[in-house]
Order: sequence, then structure tokens, then C-alpha cells
Amino acid sequence: MRQIDLQQLADNARFNRFHGGILAWCAIIIICDGYDLAVAGIALPSIMKEMGITAQNAGFMVSSALFGMMFGAIFLGTIADRIGRRNAIAICIALFSVFTAAAGMTNDPYVFSAMRFLAGLGIGGVMPNVVAQMTEYSPRKIRATLVTLMFSGYAVGGMLAALLGKGMIEAWGWQSVFLAAGVPVILIPFILKFLPESTPFLVRKGRLDEVNEIVSRIEPSFSSRHGDTYMLSSADRASGAPISKLFQDGRGFSTVMFWIAFFMCLFMVYALSSWLAKLMAGAGYSLGSALTFVLVLNFGAVIGAVGGGWLADRFHIKYVLVAMYALAAVSITLLGFPVSTPVLFVLVGLAGASTIGTQIVTYAYAGQFYPAAVRATGIGWASGVGRSGAILAPIVIGTLVGMMLPLQQNFIAIAIPAVIAAVSVSLIRHGKSATATLNDGKFTDTAKA
Repeated sequence: MRQIDLQQLADNARFNRFHGGILAWCAIIIICDGYDLAVAGIALPSIMKEMGITAQNAGFMVSSALFGMMFGAIFLGTIADRIGRRNAIAICIALFSVFTAAAGMTNDPYVFSAMRFLAGLGIGGVMPNVVAQMTEYSPRKIRATLVTLMFSGYAVGGMLAALLGKGMIEAWGWQSVFLAAGVPVILIPFILKFLPESTPFLVRKGRLDEVNEIVSRIEPSFSSRHGDTYMLSSADRASGAPISKLFQDGRGFSTVMFWIAFFMCLFMVYALSSWLAKLMAGAGYSLGSALTFVLVLNFGAVIGAVGGGWLADRFHIKYVLVAMYALAAVSITLLGFPVSTPVLFVLVGLAGASTIGTQIVTYAYAGQFYPAAVRATGIGWASGVGRSGAILAPIVIGTLVGMMLPLQQNFIAIAIPAVIAAVSVSLIRHGKSATATLNDGKFTDTAKA
């Protein structure tokens, strides 16, 4: 009789077709998610004109999705550890596809806001689940690279919305970009069929035939035997309320540090996306359309996410993140000083890499920090708390802009959260992470597959 450590088996596996399939499915889901989130900003000028609403009301309409994302990240991340990650992902896709399309069928601002709130539940809920899925199955040596590569689909979705949005709106009206967001609902049957379930969840439910099939795909050389048992760490044998487990085994302080880092990073992301164009225009720059800003910021995000993930697999992910937050502080601060237009675009790209890109690497670190049984819960709560930063950012920076402060002071205000995030990440107790525990050999596989 053998005891087989599932996480160690996944850690030591070589990348193969099975891993590539999970990467592809998760990336497609995140691209759709990124499109759904970005589409409101792309269509907002047309919506304001057609509905005859003020900028204040338009801001509320946009923020309704952010409120939804906050609740979705917390509750749909938590419920995944109870109903299964695959089912939770399917629910999230249904929510953001159906209700984003529904928002395109209304001309009432209040109904629109309600539809975007419901869509936001799915947009926010899917993020922690796909990060947890990719983290669980990725080989340890390339884990951060695969997670950040997958999550860069979020920026690709934003670029897709920017590239397609202008032509679609001109040809068929703003409703068309929302109706197109309903297409991903057709993916749900395929995801339920082809995306594997979390193995700790299957073990706890006694679905060992499915575990055997997944293990044979993770490691083709592995052959199950009669009487084999699958070993879970004590943390993966979750019982009781998963939320409380975020504060057990010495993880409480680090959980709070993750929450602060998520809050600060999402504050920067949404401060820039909401006010960068306005601040630069007020400074006298002629930079063309907002479309160019969206593309440069998101292109920088892809480079930052993939590059950050690559570095995190070769160096300590914690210190890579500290360096990326430091870059954010410097690049955002420099945006407030007079520079040539080419240099400004470089700085905007660096800002995208060190804010949106850094957020993606922070997701990857959170995914590695928590044990599999509460991974989606841990990421979901960090993301949900972080969403409050996203909601506050446009309001806080808008207030500062209204005070007519010098340009440098506005950008310093956006850069300060990067310093706070860098300090928070540096204080995370990596020795208490699931990865460090496994590496210390506490949960060692007693059988060699």
C-alpha cells in the first residue's frame, strides 16, 4: 500500500499536454473576463450621450461592477472550496456573460447598474478560482511563469475591447460590445467536461477514480495500484469555516499583509485607468486618443506580468514583488514631471508593467502562499479587500484633481500606495507559506511514482 502526496506529484511533474490544456482554458476564461471588465469604459462616452446622464451618474454606473467584483471575489472564491472549483468557474462565467449582455439590452441607468453589479460578481469571482486552478497543477519550477502568463490574458482582454470597441460602436452602437460579451456562455459545457477538478476536493469527496485519471495525466509514467491512498496535508484536509484557516498555522499576519498589498495595488491600477488621460491632458500633452493609452498601459501589463513571473521562478517571488512595487513608485512619480512624448509613453508602459503586471504577480504569490484547500478562499478574500481600493481610487484622486494641485503632487499621491505595498510584501512571513512547508519536507510523499 502506497501513500501518494498529490501536491508533490504536481510539483515535480514535467510540463506536458495536460498542463498546456489547463493554461489554455484558464487564459481564455481570463481574456473573456478582461473584456467584460473593460467594455464599460470603452463604451462609456456613447452611453452617456445616448442616456443623457451626468459624469457623476456615469461614474456610479461603472463602479457598480467594481462593487460586484468585491463581493464576487470574496464569496465565489470561498464557495469554490465547498462546491468544487470547476463548478464555481462555470457559475462565474454564466454571471459575467449573461448579465453583461443584459446590460446592453437596457437604456435605463439604474437597470444598467444592476446588471453590471451582477456581472461584477462573476468577473471578480472567476479570478481567484483560475489562479488557484493554475497554481495547483503547475510544476513548481515554472509555476509563477504559468500563472502570470495565464493572467496576462486579463490585459489581452482589455486590449481586445479597445481594438474592437471603436469599430463595433460606430457600426452597431454601444449595445453591440455588451451583447458580444455574452458569447463566452457557450464555453461552459466544454469547461465542465475538459477542465479538471481540484484534487484535494475530489479526495475529500471520495471521488478517487477521477483522482487516478488526473494523476495519470499529470505524470504519464505513474501507474495506480489497488490500495493506493492519496495523502493531503493537514491544511488541505479542510474542516469548518475556510476563512478561519487563513489565520491559522501562523498565516494571520501575512494574510493581512496580502490584503494591504492587494488594496494598494488595485488603488494604483484604477487611479491610473480613471485619471491618467485627464491628468496628462491637463498638463498640456497631445497624446491622441484614449485608445492609445489603453493599449500602452495594457501592453506594459503583459510584459510586466510575464517578465515578473519569469523572474519569480528564478529568484524569490517575494523580493521580485518588492522590486516591482518600487519600480511602480518611481515610474508613477516621474509621470508628474515634464518629459518628451516618447519618454512619457515608456513611463506609461512601465507604470502598466508595475501596477497591473505587479497585481498579477501578487495573485501568483498568494496562490503559492495558501494550501490548496483554502487557496481560492485566500485569493478571493485578498482580491475582495483589494477591490475596495479600486472603488476608492477614482473618488480620492478625483477629489485631489478638483483641488487643482500641481501635477507632481497628484502622481505622488498615486505612487505612495506602491511604497506601502512594497513594505507589506516585505513583511510577509514566507516561512509560513504552503510552498515553504512543502519544501521543508513536512508533507513528504512516501511513495515514488
